Amino acid sequence: MTYNKYTHFLMYEEGEEYDTTYRAGTRAPFSGIYYCEACGGSIVSIGSQPLPSQEHHPHTPAQGSIRWRLAVKSHYA
Repeated sequence: MTYNKYTHFLMYEEGEEYDTTYRAGTRAPFSGIYYCEACGGSIVSIGSQPLPSQEHHPHTPAQGSIRWRLAVKSHYA
């Protein structure tokens, strides 16, 4: 989950990049905040750098593997 106080720093945007699930360890296509679809935990990643691996944080068997999804895309990186 991500948090913010000042919504005027965020702008709504449509795009496939927000609907795509990225596997742990793959390169982040954009810089920004990604959240784990399984548990809701969030991280910051720089575009073209690998997203955190499966060993990043523990999951229960019911949650399954870490699956990253873009929550907030950064303008610069």
